[in-house]
Amino acid sequence: MESRLRVHGHPIQPMLVTFPFGLFVSATVFDLADVVGGPAFLGEVGYWTSVAALVAAALSTVAGMVDLWDAAGERTRRTKITFNLVNAAMAALFLLTCLIRAHSPQRGATGVMLAAELVALGLGGAGVWLGARLMRQFEAGRAETGTLDALGPVAGSTVEIVRPRV
Repeated sequence: MESRLRVHGHPIQPMLVTFPFGLFVSATVFDLADVVGGPAFLGEVGYWTSVAALVAAALSTVAGMVDLWDAAGERTRRTKITFNLVNAAMAALFLLTCLIRAHSPQRGATGVMLAAELVALGLGGAGVWLGARLMRQFEAGRAETGTLDALGPVAGSTVEIVRPRV
């Protein structure tokens, strides 16, 4: 996966995507506990965890759009577009549940909201699969050794913003 935004040669977006996905999973667990009869504060924790995930998803989307700018190859470009759309759909479903909950006093979840979150996590699972596919394409194109010697001393900056090779 060619990328303009890299840390020590690795694309940043796949690293950023883990934060919203993990937070969305956590929010769903909190909401599940709230729906099955847990303490009322769990619903509010689930709500604020979803809000944090939406902020992380926005940052990840920005990085994804930068990477999409000059994606090499039609197949890679299609996969990147699909990856970003799937992640955007997951975030949109969580955004919808957050907007509905924002006006309730306890911000607790309902069964319907929990079902929407589970559907969103299913979409997120497809996004994880697509992201893994992009990373396999990236790793196949790299010419580094797979030994621990590749982790040797780093000269200069480890954060790069570069124009990908075409």
